[in-house]
Amino acid sequence: MPQKKPRRTAERILEVTLDLFNRFGEPNVSTTLISAELNISPGNLYYHYPAKDELINSLFDRYERALGEVLGAAEKVRNVDDAWRFFHSLFELIWQYRFLYRDLNDLLSKNRRLETHFQFLLKNKSRAVQALLDGLGRHEAMRIAPAEAATVATAMVVVLTYWLSYEYVRDPRKALEPESASAALVRGAHHVLSLLLPYLEPPGKEQLLALVAGEGRSPDPDPDPD
Repeated sequence: MPQKKPRRTAERILEVTLDLFNRFGEPNVSTTLISAELNISPGNLYYHYPAKDELINSLFDRYERALGEVLGAAEKVRNVDDAWRFFHSLFELIWQYRFLYRDLNDLLSKNRRLETHFQFLLKNKSRAVQALLDGLGRHEAMRIAPAEAATVATAMVVVLTYWLSYEYVRDPRKALEPESASAALVRGAHHVLSLLLPYLEPPGKEQLLALVAGEGRSPDPDPDPD
């Protein structure tokens, strides 16, 4: 069997940086720590990424490309089950790059490029969610007036964008740990779709409740007080 080619150093740097950012938060991770984690010299790191912002921008570019692929599936949503899978996939991607959302305000205040591009992301999310609502309406899974749909779509984007921040405030010691991911993603998908409950047809409401129950978790467990 032919040996796999070793991963390029630049790719390894990004993978390790993403892991460190997710674990400790971007403000708490220095380029010195990244170099030490990779067991390479700071000079080797700077050769590939001369500044920390370049690491952040490269990771954001990856996220932006992946997000575009996920959002493209919104036009194929026909029922609540499709919508559940769509939002769960979206939350999985957000979780994979959760440092962006955990440290969002700080990152935007320091990085002009990120500030500009994140505004585009919000617009793309809004368009995708609106397309999803249109699809549910066309396939008679829900009834909603156009004016209300715009407001609901905005509310859904807000929940998508700040859900992990809510989880973190609710339980700072555990919320962003890998073992918490599954429950957090289920709760996020549930609460985004719950915004549609007043507009879903009865079969859609039953389907949503069945999907949540099928995950075997309550939507809002109390945080561990200990």
